[in-house]
Amino acid sequence: MNEVRRDLLKSGGGLLALVAAAALARPGSALAQQWNKAAFETRNLNDTLRAMGGTNAAESKDIQFVNPTPDIAENGAVVPVTVTSTIPGTESIAIMVERNPNMLSAKFDIPEGTDAFVSTRLKMGETSDVIALVKADGKYFYARKEIKVTLGGCGG
Repeated sequence: MNEVRRDLLKSGGGLLALVAAAALARPGSALAQQWNKAAFETRNLNDTLRAMGGTNAAESKDIQFVNPTPDIAENGAVVPVTVTSTIPGTESIAIMVERNPNMLSAKFDIPEGTDAFVSTRLKMGETSDVIALVKADGKYFYARKEIKVTLGGCGG
């Protein structure tokens, strides 16, 4: 082994130990936040809403599916979905695929003072409504958009 490389690895390991000892890097902060397993196992909008702590949701035109969300997805394995909310006090945005085996696909917490805008890629097994569920000031709102899938992505 190259001596310079060995010395570099030794000093790098020592530096990491020093940072950890100084409590600058906390292992717990790198772990994922607690996740709501029950919400990700639901099969319909009402069950998902209850698992997330809500009781009912109102349809809202202040939630928009924006470009690059397609009307027709050529490949259900990778469907780009982008959602924006102009509802004041938006706290979270969840994205659900109505006909997937597990309806809830993603949930994003929106920090106060930031734009309520999320973009992700979903798997869709077949043509389905995609639902954006927004929590704002403790209330829930939703919008839906049908996306037609020409090639299945969830085992299809």
